[in-house]
Amino acid sequence: MATIDIAKRAATRPTWAEVSLPILRSNYRIVEDYVGHGVTVCAVVKADAYGHGAVACARALEDEGATWLGVTSLDEAIPLREEGIGTRILLMTGFWRGEEEEIIRLDLTPTIWEVGQIQLLEKAAERIGVREHAVHLKVDTGMGRLGAAPDELPPVLDALRGASHLRVEGVATHLASSEVLDAPSVGKQLADFEQARRMLADWGANPELVHAANTSAVISHRESWHTMVRPGLALYGYHLPFERAGRAVTGRKLRLEVKPVLTWKTRILSLRQVRAGQALGYGGTYVTKAPARIAVLPVGYADGLNCGLAAGGRVIVREHYAPIVGRISMDLTLVDVTGIPGIEVADEVILLGACDGLNVDAGEHAAMAHTIPYEILCAISKRVPRRYR
Repeated sequence: MATIDIAKRAATRPTWAEVSLPILRSNYRIVEDYVGHGVTVCAVVKADAYGHGAVACARALEDEGATWLGVTSLDEAIPLREEGIGTRILLMTGFWRGEEEEIIRLDLTPTIWEVGQIQLLEKAAERIGVREHAVHLKVDTGMGRLGAAPDELPPVLDALRGASHLRVEGVATHLASSEVLDAPSVGKQLADFEQARRMLADWGANPELVHAANTSAVISHRESWHTMVRPGLALYGYHLPFERAGRAVTGRKLRLEVKPVLTWKTRILSLRQVRAGQALGYGGTYVTKAPARIAVLPVGYADGLNCGLAAGGRVIVREHYAPIVGRISMDLTLVDVTGIPGIEVADEVILLGACDGLNVDAGEHAAMAHTIPYEILCAISKRVPRRYR
């Protein structure tokens, strides 16, 4: 029986994503220059670098000079260490019981906020023989997710005082509405964060790394920068739209000149000439009003193409926009290429990206699908090969 080359077979399906590591590195430099000296950039590569591939992106960022990377948890950090990435890595959502020894062995920096976490890390450090291990203390100032609220800090600080093998290197919080320029919660959260920092100072600690700002806060709330920022989406070329009292706000001062890192492409699988009045796709939700030429694309929601794009989404083919028609199915999508000259089977189609002044980006997809660019990028599935350039 013949042996099947799995990697070669996967490469034959003509749907792929191109990831530009030079653009990623440029975006990192733009953020670093924007915040200036004295502010450390923790480059967030969680969720497989927002769908771009964590190992390749982390290595490129490390080569560009990043001294910190941010991941969700231990399982995201292990592949980075296995690939020889030695940069400091922040575990932003803590850890599970049983992971503490691996965290210390791999020299990872956990975010902590509970007495039990401190006790586990202290015992693990003692067993392994590590004299001092850095941790970052998470303060909940209003998100209601992770962290100790200021009035919950005393027992946590008491536990840290008794942990001779742990050092509070950083203190952090997370803003709930950093893209809303006039959100009262931002000022309230930062005030509560300052209260927590005063409590730390009274306790005898002055962490050198103080961080609250994600991408939106980097752009819109300079007062939240402190000594470290945690950009994620900006590294990959996007940010959320800004608002003021429910109204969209735009302007050059409210953006970083970053560029999308990922281009998502496919090829035309089949071309069909259909009559007027022809129902297309599941449920026949789209009916042609005139004779039309329809291209079938080998991509669908199993690849991460959001079903919401069926109502107004578009692709780029042969320097023209072509509308998506009918429901997006698991493996196939239909687009109307009527009137586009020279269309042929195997023509390249851009799902996300730019060409000759035309552009379809994750922000457009998000608006169509009533979601956010984060979800659009993270949803591109593993069966879409990433090609690095």
